[in-house]
Amino acid sequence: MLIDIRQISKIYNEGHESEVRALDDVSLQIDRGEFCCILGQSGSGKSTLMNILGCLDIPTYGQYFLDGEAVSDMSVAKLAGIRNKQIGFIFQGFNLIPGLTAFENVELPLIYRGLHSEQRRQLCVAALTAVGLENRMKHRPAELSGGQQQRVAIARAIAAKPPIIMADEPTGNLDSHASAEIMAMLARLNDDGASVILITHDRVLANVAKRIVTISDGRVVNDCAVPEETRRGVLKGAVSA
Repeated sequence: MLIDIRQISKIYNEGHESEVRALDDVSLQIDRGEFCCILGQSGSGKSTLMNILGCLDIPTYGQYFLDGEAVSDMSVAKLAGIRNKQIGFIFQGFNLIPGLTAFENVELPLIYRGLHSEQRRQLCVAALTAVGLENRMKHRPAELSGGQQQRVAIARAIAAKPPIIMADEPTGNLDSHASAEIMAMLARLNDDGASVILITHDRVLANVAKRIVTISDGRVVNDCAVPEETRRGVLKGAVSA
């Protein structure tokens, strides 16, 4: 079991009139190698859940076991190491540094990991080539389309070959063609062995995953497998888009 959360709640302003239960008694298990989508509308709690799964936030109540180890028992340094080495994050806003080239944006987390320059170069070239940007490595974000910027963000997330990819509304700022490209890339990453967790409000895009966990008002309201025929249909449309 890769991820095991048990009765997780995240409460803001607890005990006050303005109390908000972003997550309310959520339990969820995700196996290694899964492609799981957490589906929900704005305000449903899905991004809060991803922040907890990604060790970016802590729950108010409940337990989280990552690869069999209690996250609550981990030191700050160990949590930082997990975020840096075990999880690749892809966000809606790209989060690229404007003054750096595509190559330099992908390289930056590898510098933080202490990798030597030649190893960083090889990983960056491989990641940018994998997302089809081998001819755009020296371009800065302003010189790239939205879809290309998101591909740089994906290259940054996968460069160090983390076993877990977490994508929070990765197509939110993209047109339909670029969205299709990004979803096809996530499917390929999963086919290559990565555990992929997709956060989205889009029910059509959710069907690229192999499993959909629907969340509403901070609670899991449905958990179902996606028929392979449905996945193939969505992916076929993505490939031809």
